[in-house]
Amino acid sequence: MDKLLHVLLSLPDEMIWGIFLVENVLLTFVVLYAGALVLRGLNRGAYVYTRREWLICGITNVLNTVVTYGGFWLWKHGFIGIRTTFSWNLLPDFLILFLSMDLLMYLFHFLIHKTFLYGMIHRLHHEAIDPKPMDLFILHPVETMSFGGMWLALLMLYPFNIYAILLYLTVNLVFGLAGHLGIEPLPERWRHSAFVRWLGSSTFHHDHHRDVEHNFGFYTTVWDRIFGTLK
Repeated sequence: MDKLLHVLLSLPDEMIWGIFLVENVLLTFVVLYAGALVLRGLNRGAYVYTRREWLICGITNVLNTVVTYGGFWLWKHGFIGIRTTFSWNLLPDFLILFLSMDLLMYLFHFLIHKTFLYGMIHRLHHEAIDPKPMDLFILHPVETMSFGGMWLALLMLYPFNIYAILLYLTVNLVFGLAGHLGIEPLPERWRHSAFVRWLGSSTFHHDHHRDVEHNFGFYTTVWDRIFGTLK
């Protein structure tokens, strides 16, 4: 990992921008392809996305690239610290990232639903009553940059383990895809288990798209339970 980071430092900025853009585009297509596979396995036909949806998704990818480069720049100039040793410390680091981002996104999500910001920036995402995988990337630019800003601000507070960061980013995509499948992939016997009830399942986020007054969490139902917004 150290060698990879040093290689990045040796590259010209133009190449780094290109690498980060390709990375974000590839991750987007991985999510869309994985979503198509899950839906096919559940005997649901694949979605056909509109030109407008592809355009918004493309803008989101460009802005995510800006956030990625912003994180690189902050690390390069010492504002973000990263530990690169593989150790069991990555587990508590991951849990801190997971729960902290879940709380920050819950608070921001609640705020934009309860203020004028809903009509200005968040209504776009809620055009999907029954979400589909690409809706994970159908976001207003202000919303995309706000989520990215919260993420970078959190990274500046503490030198997290790089493997915890990578694990969190992977889990973030998995939850994002699950929340926008438009169908519950979990077997019936699992859906009401004590463990699943505390997670932001596909049904949990789908219900939010159908009822915008409840279920503001992303990864867990913890904050909705605490603040009384759980449906």
